[in-house]
Amino acid sequence: MAMEENIASVLGRIKSAALAAGRNPEELTLVAVSKTAPVQSVKRAFGAGLAVFGENRIQEAGEKMQALKATPARWHFIGHLQTNKARAALKLGFELIHSVDSERLFFELEKQAALLNIEAQDVLVEIKLSHEPSKHGLMPEELFGFLEKSRGAKHINIVGLMTMPPWSEDSGAARPYFRKLRELRDEARRRGFSGIGALSMGMSGDFEVAIAEGATLVRVGEAIFGARKNEKEPEAFEND
Repeated sequence: MAMEENIASVLGRIKSAALAAGRNPEELTLVAVSKTAPVQSVKRAFGAGLAVFGENRIQEAGEKMQALKATPARWHFIGHLQTNKARAALKLGFELIHSVDSERLFFELEKQAALLNIEAQDVLVEIKLSHEPSKHGLMPEELFGFLEKSRGAKHINIVGLMTMPPWSEDSGAARPYFRKLRELRDEARRRGFSGIGALSMGMSGDFEVAIAEGATLVRVGEAIFGARKNEKEPEAFEND
C-alpha cells in the first residue's frame, strides 16, 4: 500500500481500538517512528497528516529536524540515549524524550539543561519489564526510589513511563507487560507523583493491545513506512 493508505489504516485502527476500550481516541498520540526513513518520506508523512515523529539517533534526528524546520512537526527521541549525548539531545529541542533509563542519565540531563538555560524538558522513565539483555531501563522495584530522588529536579519533568515488551508474533503476549506499566503509573500517582500520566507503549505489532491497557502514546514505524532494510546494529531495532 502507499504510505498515505498505511497512515489512514493505522489511524483507523487506533480509533477503533480506543473506542473498543471505552476511551476517547483524542487521548492518544501516534508517534510515527521515522528512524532510518529518508527525509522525503517524513515530509510525505507530514503532508498526509502526521504531526509527531520519533527518532533514535541524534545526528539523523538533527538532519530531519533541520529539513522540516519550516513545518510545525513535533519530534520525540525514542532510542537509547547515551549520557554523553544528553547535551546534544537537549540542544535539538525534542518535545519529549521517551527513554530515560537510569538515574545517571536523568541527572546528567538535569545538569545540562541547567547549563543550557532550558526551563523544562519533558521525559519518560523507561522501565525494564523483561529479562532481555538488549532492553534498557529501571527495574520496577527501582522506580519509586528514583522518583523520590528526582523531586528536586528543576529542569527535567517526568511526565510518564515507557516500556518495550519482548518481541512476539502474538500481540497478546505483550498484554501483561503493558498492564504492569499501567499499574506502576497508577501507583506512582497514588504516591503523590501526580504529573506522571503518559504511557508510551505499543508498536506496529501490538499497539491495539497497548491501547486497551491504557497507552497514551504508541510508537508505530513499519506499519507506516514499511519494513526497514540493512539495520545492523541492535539499537536500530528498538522502539519499532
